[in-house]
Amino acid sequence: MKRSLNPSGTYFAYLRKSRADREAEAHGEGETLLRHKQMLQELASKLGITISKFYQEIVSGETIQDRPIVQTLLQDINTGICDGVLVMEVERLARGDTHDQGTIAKYFKFSDTLIITPMKIYDPGNEYDEEYFEFSLFMSRREFKTINRRIQQGRIASVQEGKWIASTAPYGYQRIKIDNDKGYTLQIIPEQADIVRLIFHLYLYGEQQADGSYKRLGRQLICKKLDNMGISPASSTHWSPSTLKDMLQNPVYIGKVCWGKNTEKKIMVNGFTKKIRKKNPDFHIYNGLHTAIIDENIFYKVQELAKKNYTSPVADHKALKNPLSGIIRCAKCGSLLTRVSSSKDNDGILRCPNQNCDNISAPLVLVEQKLLQSLQTWLEGYSFVFPKKVDNSFEVLTTKHTLQNCLKKLDSLYKQRERTYDLLEQGLYTVDIFENRLRAVSSKIEIIKITISNLQQSIEKQQNFSECDVFLPTHQNILELYYNIDNISVKNDILKTILEHVEYQKMTRNRKSEHNYANFTLKIYPKLPKY
Repeated sequence: MKRSLNPSGTYFAYLRKSRADREAEAHGEGETLLRHKQMLQELASKLGITISKFYQEIVSGETIQDRPIVQTLLQDINTGICDGVLVMEVERLARGDTHDQGTIAKYFKFSDTLIITPMKIYDPGNEYDEEYFEFSLFMSRREFKTINRRIQQGRIASVQEGKWIASTAPYGYQRIKIDNDKGYTLQIIPEQADIVRLIFHLYLYGEQQADGSYKRLGRQLICKKLDNMGISPASSTHWSPSTLKDMLQNPVYIGKVCWGKNTEKKIMVNGFTKKIRKKNPDFHIYNGLHTAIIDENIFYKVQELAKKNYTSPVADHKALKNPLSGIIRCAKCGSLLTRVSSSKDNDGILRCPNQNCDNISAPLVLVEQKLLQSLQTWLEGYSFVFPKKVDNSFEVLTTKHTLQNCLKKLDSLYKQRERTYDLLEQGLYTVDIFENRLRAVSSKIEIIKITISNLQQSIEKQQNFSECDVFLPTHQNILELYYNIDNISVKNDILKTILEHVEYQKMTRNRKSEHNYANFTLKIYPKLPKY
């Protein structure tokens, strides 16, 4: 037999938004929780009971462990003080898996707590109600999975149509509603787009030096340069290498949209479900409705460049001993050759680290000598004439943009300082407050003035660089410079500025009397000057 309601008992109410509620709110149907609260109060009044406490869940979690409010509710009813819980529908309590559904059912059954809905009152102590309650939870789970599957199919269809489905836009874009259609796309923010182009430019080509050459910058140096220019990312005060890495690898900048770039997997940790996210190398790419910021040719060159290892494989606390580190590759298997110590050669030997490769090793000094000779031959037969003006428009444009922002900020600070004087004259500021405010504003003015001066000098320097009439290979004097340097690390940096990589192959071992005979071949891949 079912229990009857106790008018003097203790009753709780649980409120939670569903996905349908949020969609209804987006169409202007009012605040869901407030409406449901009023409906449950009316239901309680009709039943002659009083709700002593409301539990309102805002988060959208699939499992109990993701919903702290329902956890609190379960702990409270477990004390046995609650006679019943009012809820709009039983599926508001749980749409998780069978484990979560069983947990909910057990808490209500063992605490002998009624579940009161506008449609039905469930008594967990009644066998038929218990079965009906468990069946309702099971059906709500099926409904949840059906809705979720339909939503995912809709999201995939939107991506295939080129729409932007994420809630936030990447740097350089803003999210806008598509005219006369459902969904969103991206619109370029011109000022940020210039910064995106600059980042790709600095990473692929580099920053112009005093001699007219270009020095390619890594992500850490690009971050430092952007911070020094007063340029901030979208949601932080400073740039980070990880942010730049994501930007440089994001196909959105060539007008693409992606699906499945990150995958989510559930695992069990100490009896609890935990979600882990992993990068998916086989994600799908579709043509987006938005306009590209970066040319595809530049984007894919950056991807090729990012795959290469330009960092010397040596610990910070150790000195580099191999000037060819990270440069010489095995022509057979593609592995980077490594240096190993040798009793016969003080400088060591270079060998392929792949145990399954039969490429033969050679003394480091012989490989270095032959490489320098090959470079000399290439440089003597190569010259490159640059146009009258070197194209450093990205850097100049971005610096000028930053300068304009700083000038606007300076003008705003001047006006703020004038308002400070006005407020003192009007008696709204005391002398102490006035002096404190004046010091703070004056300090900001001095800082921005220094920044403006640095930016103006930077623009003048960049414009002077663009007047190079003729530019021969950046490292025409590479051999003279190389031989006059003792620092191995500097030598390694010099070679990396002119070489993409070098392929090494040796088929025959040297005889004892031919130890210093360079019977190997080198194929060099030089970096051509960028203009």
